Amino acid sequence: MIRIEPRAVDAQCARRLANEGIHPALARIYAARGIRQSQELDDAVTGLIPPDRLLGTDEAAIMLADAIEAGSRMLIVADYDCDGATACAVGVRGLRAMGATVDYLVPNRFEYGYGLTPAIVELAAARQPELIITVDNGIASVDGVAAAQMLGIGVLVTDHHLPGDELPEADVIVNPNQPGCTFPSKALAGVGVMFYTLLALRAELRERGAFADGKGPNLADLLDLVALGTVADVVPLDRNNRILVSQGLARMRAGRMCAGVKALFAAAGREPSRASTFDMGFGLGPRLNAAGRLADMHLGIECLVSDDMAHALNIAQELDRLNRERRSIEGEMQEDALLSLESFTPGEHASICLFESDWHQGVIGIVAGRIKERFHRPTIAFAPGDDGQIKGSGRSIPGLHLRDALDLVSKQMPDLILKFGGHAMAAGLTIREEDFERFKATFDAVVTALIDPADLTRRIETDGALESGYMTLEMARQLEQSIWGQGFPAPVFDDVFTVENQRLLKDKHLKLALRKGNARFDAIFFNHAEPAPATVRAAYRLSINEYNGVSSVQLMLEHLEPA
Repeated sequence: MIRIEPRAVDAQCARRLANEGIHPALARIYAARGIRQSQELDDAVTGLIPPDRLLGTDEAAIMLADAIEAGSRMLIVADYDCDGATACAVGVRGLRAMGATVDYLVPNRFEYGYGLTPAIVELAAARQPELIITVDNGIASVDGVAAAQMLGIGVLVTDHHLPGDELPEADVIVNPNQPGCTFPSKALAGVGVMFYTLLALRAELRERGAFADGKGPNLADLLDLVALGTVADVVPLDRNNRILVSQGLARMRAGRMCAGVKALFAAAGREPSRASTFDMGFGLGPRLNAAGRLADMHLGIECLVSDDMAHALNIAQELDRLNRERRSIEGEMQEDALLSLESFTPGEHASICLFESDWHQGVIGIVAGRIKERFHRPTIAFAPGDDGQIKGSGRSIPGLHLRDALDLVSKQMPDLILKFGGHAMAAGLTIREEDFERFKATFDAVVTALIDPADLTRRIETDGALESGYMTLEMARQLEQSIWGQGFPAPVFDDVFTVENQRLLKDKHLKLALRKGNARFDAIFFNHAEPAPATVRAAYRLSINEYNGVSSVQLMLEHLEPA
C-alpha cells in the first residue's frame, strides 16, 4: 500500500519568502522544507561554516604544512565509492597545488576490505610514506592506525562516518561526527571533510608566507569534485552542503571543471551547461561507482586527477562499459531476489534479508536498494566472502537507523556479527554463512522492536497541487536548476486528472495524456504497464521532454491511484 501525504506548509513563512522575492510556488516548496528566510537560500561561498569550527582542522593544517616544508612523502588511502574517489582527487589536486609530494592508494575492496586495515598499511608501507591520509574512511581503523604507527608512519584521518566505541589513536582526526566536535553541519561528505582540511591548510601556509602571491591556489577549482561526491554519497543537503553543491554545479554549467568530470559528462551523454543534482546522482556517480563495484577505484580516481582530456575520455568510456556490465549483473541478481520473495508476505515481516551463493559483492548494495524500494522494508543483501563468511550491504527506510539496528543485534548476540559500520540509511556487515538464518531472525526482531508500524507503509510526500498556470517550461527549468537531494527532496506534486488516452511504450512504460480543467499534459509512468482508470490521483514531478529540438512540459509519474 502507498499513501500520498502532502507536506505541512507554514503559510506565514511561505508568504514571507514570496514577499522577499521568491516565486510563490517555490516559496511554498521551500517553506515545506524548513526554509524561513530567503537568505538561507544564498549560495555564496561566504556563507560556508568556517573551517576552524571543524575539530581537528587546525592540527591537521599544522601537520600538513610541516610535512610540506620538510618535503615528506604523503600517501592518501581512499575508499572505493564515488565519495572516496572524489575526496582522494580533491586531496591529490589540492595538496599538490600547495607543494606537497603526494600519491594515492585505493585497495581492491574484495581483497582488502574496507578502511585502513593492517593489510592495507603493509601495502602502503611499500611506498615508504612518512604520512598516511585517509579519506572517507579511517574512523573505525583502530588496528590499522596502530599498525602504521608501529612502522613510524604518521596518520591523519579524514572521515565523516559515525565512530565506534573506540577511536583510532591517529595523530589527528578530522570528522564532524567525532566526540567533542561542535561543527554545525554533521552531514559533510568525505569529500567535504577533505575540502575543509585543505581550506585550513591554505590558511596555515598563508600565515607562514609560503605563497609568492600571498594567496595560494584557488581551492574553488575543486568544487566540481566536491559537488559530485556530496550528491553521490546521498548525504543530507543542509545549507552548508547546498552551498558546496550549488557552487560546484555553477562551475560545471560554466564549463569550468576538471577533465575527468567533463569526460564523465560526455560518457553519460549529458550536457554540462544544464548540469543538475540528478546528473550527479544518476549519471556521473554510478559510472565512477562501477569501478569500485566491479574492479577497483584506481580507474575512477585516475580519471579525476588526470589533466589530459584524451586520457580522461578513454577512462570515462571504460567506466561507462563497467557501468553497463554492472547493470546487467544487477538485473540478474534482482530477478533472483524477486524469485526468492514470491511468497514473501510484508505484513508478517519488518525486514528482508537475502543471500545467494553466486551473487557479486560489488552489486549487493544496489540490489538491496531496489528490493527496499519495491517492498518498503529495510533490506540487507549478502554475497559470498572468504573463509566461510558472507558480506552484506543494507539499505533502510525512514524511521529505522540501520547502523543502530545492527549495533543492537551485535549487543544482543555478540558472536553473530563479525564487523559492521555505516549510516542511518546504509550499512555493511560481515557474518558467517552458517549464521545467515540466525541473523535474519534476530535482525527482523530488532527492526520490529525499533520501528513504528506506521513507517512500514510507504508514503509519498508531496507538495500538494501545482496550479495549472505554474505547470510551465519556465517553472520546470527553475526546478531542474535548483539544488535538491537527501533531506531537501525535489518537489513532487499531486492532483486529480482525467485520462484522455493512454498507451504502452516498449511494453512496459505507460504513456498518458492527462487533463486538468482546460489544460492538457503529457505524462509518463516508467516501468508501469497496468492501464489507468478514467480519473486518477497522480503524484508527479514536473519535467522537460526534449524531442526533435522541441521542449515541452512532461509529468513524470511517481504513483497513480483511482481518484
